[in-house]
Amino acid sequence: MSSKLLRGTFILTLGTILSKVLGLFYVIPFYAIVGDQGTALYQYSYVPYTIFISIATAGVPLAVSKFISKYNALEEYAVGRKLFKSGILIMLASGIISFLIMYITAPGLAAMSIGSETKDAKISIEDVTTVIRAVSFALIVVPVMSLVRGFFQGHQSMGPSAVSQVVEQLVRIIFVLGGAFVVYKVMDGSLVSAVSVATFAAFIGALGSLAILGWYWYKRKSNLDKLLTEDKRTMDISLKEIYKEILLYAAPFVFVGVANPLFQFIDQVTFSRAMASVGLKDQATAAFSVLNFQTHKLVIIPVSLATAFSLTLVPSITKSFVENDRRSLNQQLDQTFQVLMYLTVPAVVGLSILAEPAFTVFYENKELGTEILRAYAPVAILFALFSVTAAILQGINEQRFTVLSLLTGLLVKLSLNIPLIQHFETEGAVLATALGYTAAILINLFVIKYFARYPFKFVARRIVLILIFSAVMGAGTLAAYEGLSELISPASKPGSILIIVICALFGAAIYAYLSFRSRLVDLLFGDKVDKIKRKLRLPI
Repeated sequence: MSSKLLRGTFILTLGTILSKVLGLFYVIPFYAIVGDQGTALYQYSYVPYTIFISIATAGVPLAVSKFISKYNALEEYAVGRKLFKSGILIMLASGIISFLIMYITAPGLAAMSIGSETKDAKISIEDVTTVIRAVSFALIVVPVMSLVRGFFQGHQSMGPSAVSQVVEQLVRIIFVLGGAFVVYKVMDGSLVSAVSVATFAAFIGALGSLAILGWYWYKRKSNLDKLLTEDKRTMDISLKEIYKEILLYAAPFVFVGVANPLFQFIDQVTFSRAMASVGLKDQATAAFSVLNFQTHKLVIIPVSLATAFSLTLVPSITKSFVENDRRSLNQQLDQTFQVLMYLTVPAVVGLSILAEPAFTVFYENKELGTEILRAYAPVAILFALFSVTAAILQGINEQRFTVLSLLTGLLVKLSLNIPLIQHFETEGAVLATALGYTAAILINLFVIKYFARYPFKFVARRIVLILIFSAVMGAGTLAAYEGLSELISPASKPGSILIIVICALFGAAIYAYLSFRSRLVDLLFGDKVDKIKRKLRLPI
């Protein structure tokens, strides 16, 4: 069973990574088709959609998976099936209700985003309303899809979720790019129509995913039905009790999942007004696109893998806390924070240094894009820390403080966003985000220290070492970048790709050398490193 679970986890992780990679690289051709104005319009609709979908589905696959796995272990298979049958109807109903709310409130959301005082000829309230309504249709399908994924995961079957994630992303991207290109370039349609087709792709992608899940259900139903014949039938749990348990499982993930979209939404409803108030109304649309869509897509790259790796340690944290094994708990927390920083900090340093070629490869050579990416990249560390500290709070059963920390962070962001934008323009929004996340993280760290009685002294010293190694790597990478920039222009895409590859390899070599020489990598990853060394025939 353990090998099956390990294989399933690997498959699901691989599917998630593939999905994220696809979701990153499609922005290159999409930006080439619709430009700054189109990506800004796209983001005006997608941020509210992400909030709606996070509330409707965040934690549902994991919560349903955890619930079904629990009762399957007790051989009460009918309880899981009862949840599945009723859940399909409830998720469908909640999806339709969410769709109607978003569709009806679209003009209000658009007005909040644009505002009559900042309205110009480029993007109007009516334009934003149209694209918000186009993306809202996906809400009908996605909740049901999430429930089915959770059902399969609860039966230790990760393949359906992994494949459906990749298919969903592939179908969505093909529809986004193909639809936008045909409407805008071939049919000579309006930019609003092209972006509306692109946002409607979320609905088409969800249908593709649901079709794959339906096929898996058809193929595996007979085996799932056999489990019902082995049911002990000793427990009769009401639907009220079932959904109470599901909500307890899912609630913490809702707040973590909705955090980043809420920070983005604050930018969406305040950025244009703040820019207009200091006479930068004409620059607001392009700057918003750079901030909330273009650079944000790149900043999330260092976060995803580091966070995923760190979160694999959370179950062992939960086990140590429940068993009151303080020594083991401290060791697990030490490793979690160190692995997170070890993977994230050098990636952030590299992204800041290579901001110009990175932005050029994905979009175009643009001074504003380079400046914002260089300023925004370090915030990735805060994104990762918030996700991991929130997960640790769940592990030590103090997830209620996640609500407090998130609300505090949002209040800081909301209070400072407009004055900081007025003083520092686009970089002010980045600074407000950083301060908001810092406030939330400090609360989470205080709760961890108080309730887990965790001393931060050791991990603080180790993080200082990681920062020193990252600084040395950064100095080497910067020197290589400065030298290459004299020979290769970062203003061209081919030149930028070459610069990124050479500098990234050089920086990685420096960081790896320092890590192996100091044995830091051995302390963090243990047996995994020994296996790699044996394969490479290096001294252990």
